[in-house]
Amino acid sequence: MQMRFEVPDTFWSLFRSVNRDVYIEALLTINEEYQYNNYFLTREACIQVLSDMNAKKRFELQREEDETEFDMLETPSSRILNWLLRKGWLKRIEDYNTLATNIVIPDYSAIFIDAFERLTSEDMEETEIYIQNVYATLFSFKNDYRVNLNMLRTALINTRRLNKALQDMLHNMDKFFARLLDQKSYGELLKEHLEGYVEEIVRKKYHILKTSDNFYIYKMDIKKVLRDMREDEEWIETVRNRSRAQGDTREDVLDLLDMIERGFDDIEHRISNMDKEHTKYVRATVTRLNYLLNGETDTKGLVVQLLNRMAASDNCEEMLKCTGQKMNLSLLEMISEKFLYKRRKGRQDFISQMAQEEVLEDLDRDDVLKLNKIQARYSKKQIEEFIEAHMDGEIMDASKIQVKDEESFEKLILAYDLSTRRNSKYMVIEEEPEMIEQGGYRYPGLKFVRRR
Repeated sequence: MQMRFEVPDTFWSLFRSVNRDVYIEALLTINEEYQYNNYFLTREACIQVLSDMNAKKRFELQREEDETEFDMLETPSSRILNWLLRKGWLKRIEDYNTLATNIVIPDYSAIFIDAFERLTSEDMEETEIYIQNVYATLFSFKNDYRVNLNMLRTALINTRRLNKALQDMLHNMDKFFARLLDQKSYGELLKEHLEGYVEEIVRKKYHILKTSDNFYIYKMDIKKVLRDMREDEEWIETVRNRSRAQGDTREDVLDLLDMIERGFDDIEHRISNMDKEHTKYVRATVTRLNYLLNGETDTKGLVVQLLNRMAASDNCEEMLKCTGQKMNLSLLEMISEKFLYKRRKGRQDFISQMAQEEVLEDLDRDDVLKLNKIQARYSKKQIEEFIEAHMDGEIMDASKIQVKDEESFEKLILAYDLSTRRNSKYMVIEEEPEMIEQGGYRYPGLKFVRRR
């Protein structure tokens, strides 16, 4: 039976209560004492713990809708404990041997209390915990013959949790950008950056990923273990036989290894995205600092202030008319020598500019004319026929072609030029080719394949 069906209806009233902060703090305090007392607390101990909590923090307990006048006569500690018992967050168990009333935390309530602790505490970073767990679990699974596929599933769960932790870091970046724009002075912005972003993200989270290299310490070892397990066919078959003997046929060992490896690829992508967000935030901070520092004298800052004031004014049209009598806003050259908007050049100017950049400095006029002559000498169809004629299966290996005359050498050059274009049928395999010397010509041993 699913645990959610055990939760009483009154349990959810905590989140609507006017005293929910007090109740959550009380649950955290009782849970802490609960663990130190071997998960066994008497009613009197709970009352004492709540009294000490109230003495330290001085909570103001308001009246609940279902509380009676008799309930209001109780002490704040008793009122809190009775309310939590009544709503199902705590459970009362009578011990008739010792004539004592014991207070326990139900399983479903313990899950929510654990969530409250995660929202209020700063424990060891998840990015450090889970990467170590994945490494230890995979190493044990590879070398300990007693383990089963459940250990591999544990490694997969921790990989997904690490991905979730990184994704949460990315999703929380937007709040720092919002707080960045809320700061109105240079000092406030610098304080927000140093005490907010640097403390919460850089030192506690980003620092672990980049500075101490916690993830990268274990990444290559984990990938090596996964590769060794995948390539050991005899060991794979042994694991399968052991799983069948135990009646575990939910997933195959190779499927679990694939999911873990795919999870690590996702981790690398998320860390790359985190790098981009970090760079964007630093640039935004520097831009905002410069604006706040030079806002009163910088031309752009003055124009932004002017436009903001016009937008906030009730008489925007009148203010715009008065402004237009003093300056021509349509001609940005009148405001500053450095235009706020730089008109983009036409397509012909752009093409001519790119053509000039493509000409190498070490080529003289005769070399350029020779290149143009070569390109005009052979058509696209002739180059494709040259590639097809020398293909062995699906690959044309330039190192195996007999290049003895100028025609074959020029076609080889044009074949490479054709493969770099988007609409080409062919492409070059990306690897470091060796240099070939043949018939007085020297060229790299490229390999051409058909595009899919």
